[in-house]
Amino acid sequence: MSTIADQTPEEAAPAPKITVADRSLWPLLSRLHFYAAVLVAPFLVIAALTGLAYAFTPQLDRLIYADEMRVERVAGPLRPLSEQVRAARVTHPEGAVATVIPPTSEVQTTRVVLDVPDLEPKQRTVYVDPYTNRVAGALTTDFGSTPVTTWLSELHRCLHLGKVGALYSEMAASWLWVIAAAGLLMWLGRRHYRGSTRLHRIFWPDRSSRGLRRTRGRHAVLGIWLAVGLLLLSATGLTWTDHAGANFDKLQARFDSTAPKLNTAASGAHAGHQAGGAASQFDPAVHIDHALATARSAGLSGPLEITPPEKQGSSWQVAQADNTWPVRQDAVAIDPTGHRVTDRVDWAEHPTMAKLSTLGIQLHMGRLFGVPNQVGMAALALGLLTILFLGYRMWWQRRPTRTGHRRPMGRPPARGALRQV
Repeated sequence: MSTIADQTPEEAAPAPKITVADRSLWPLLSRLHFYAAVLVAPFLVIAALTGLAYAFTPQLDRLIYADEMRVERVAGPLRPLSEQVRAARVTHPEGAVATVIPPTSEVQTTRVVLDVPDLEPKQRTVYVDPYTNRVAGALTTDFGSTPVTTWLSELHRCLHLGKVGALYSEMAASWLWVIAAAGLLMWLGRRHYRGSTRLHRIFWPDRSSRGLRRTRGRHAVLGIWLAVGLLLLSATGLTWTDHAGANFDKLQARFDSTAPKLNTAASGAHAGHQAGGAASQFDPAVHIDHALATARSAGLSGPLEITPPEKQGSSWQVAQADNTWPVRQDAVAIDPTGHRVTDRVDWAEHPTMAKLSTLGIQLHMGRLFGVPNQVGMAALALGLLTILFLGYRMWWQRRPTRTGHRRPMGRPPARGALRQV
């Protein structure tokens, strides 16, 4: 028989006394955690699986669309950007040039994005070999995303069901906070009442436990380890949703925290360069080389997106599009002839909330830190699927036996928990 001296401090210390408030709070948390999880878990499974697939779309794009995205052979100097735009327009005269994206490596093709009325709101992206001006192919894109990436994005966001389907992801992301908070309080409270205040009891499951206790321990501990990442994914995902996203936009506007915009209105003698013609008649190949050179001399490096003047009297827009860390998103407006910077907005000028929103979106998409970000998103998705599996396993282990009796620890909290609180 062991004495008090033989016991560990954790075993010798008396468990804290449970008050009447505690007896009413824990049943409420238990019921809230269970019923909310039963409602939302299927949607979380869908979000985790589709998000896991979407995280690796850059690799899928390079595999599926290698003919369009990669040059056949690196040979000689790059041809002028104006020639590449003209080559794309000869093959695809439909629509108007919306954006031109020069290659960022020697094996990439140039992307000439066209606004085609029959495709709106999507666009047609023409891929041009920068060494030979050969058109390698064309794809229907959505904000620069390939068909595969667009399809997976829509599957993750709304299951291809439009606004009705978008409710699933918003509900899952919103209720994830409630489920995680209730589960966290339940696990910490259980450790506290048992006197298990040591960190290893909170962050590591008890290997000696069996059955339902083992499943619950693994479920809770894995939830503790992944809680911050899952809640971060939930918060960043909600900024895109119809309802929470709209409220976030209003919050940004109220605190004047929206990203600043370039002034693209040309002035002076340069404003009339398009006189006598509409924007659709403007040939972006005429001055695009000058605009690119001016942007480079202004300090813009890395991936660039070049937008021709949208209408008569407006300016070129050249913006950095480097969404990996460190983020580079400076932008300049250049006069219609492409020789002079008329306005500039640097990433450093963005308000803090706008920066956090941009960084959060790129993190959510798995782009911010490149491959490590993708691996982290995959780990969170697989971890969430494991937590949900263990939750369903607990539900099965708590089922009544054939004789009508519940297994040990299988009795649910009594009804009336909300009235007691």
